[in-house]
Amino acid sequence: MSDSAATAIDPRPQPPEAPLPSDCCNSGCDPCVNDTYAEELHAYRQALAAWLARHPEASSTA
Repeated sequence: MSDSAATAIDPRPQPPEAPLPSDCCNSGCDPCVNDTYAEELHAYRQALAAWLARHPEASSTA
């Protein structure tokens, strides 16, 4: 299987969309959109690390 076929079956994780500054109301919401984004970013980084371990050839082009 070619590299492009492998990544088509197992696509690279995409980063979460960052909230806009206006998305936070600064009222101490639980959860705050910034807290949710931080959790999503952490999960993305873990997923990306796992994906790069499965696709070491992609780390040179990242």
